[in-house]
Amino acid sequence: MVANNLMVTPAVPVTNAVMAARFHALSDPLRLQVINLLREQELCVCELCEQLAVNQSKLSFHLKILKEAELLKSRQEGRWIYYRLNHSQFGVLEAYLADYHHSSPISTYQDCD
Repeated sequence: MVANNLMVTPAVPVTNAVMAARFHALSDPLRLQVINLLREQELCVCELCEQLAVNQSKLSFHLKILKEAELLKSRQEGRWIYYRLNHSQFGVLEAYLADYHHSSPISTYQDCD
């Protein structure tokens, strides 16, 4: 449910700016590929680079956007950083979209006469 510029969920309200950042993070084909790879398992940066055939600099830029949007979590093990999906935030996105899906239909246009 959206009220007063806040996305209301049972856990924590999320501002429209945060939701916009999350949808922006999902708007790039490479970032969607990253998300699809991480659906199956946690992967380190080197594995993501190899599977996506991109250099680490380019991938790091996209991973940063996904992390800032809270769509990914990371952990460091030695010199490697491993990434995984932040499933709870995908649930927030799902709830946000479901609210529109379940809302009543918009009435048709009527003349202003």
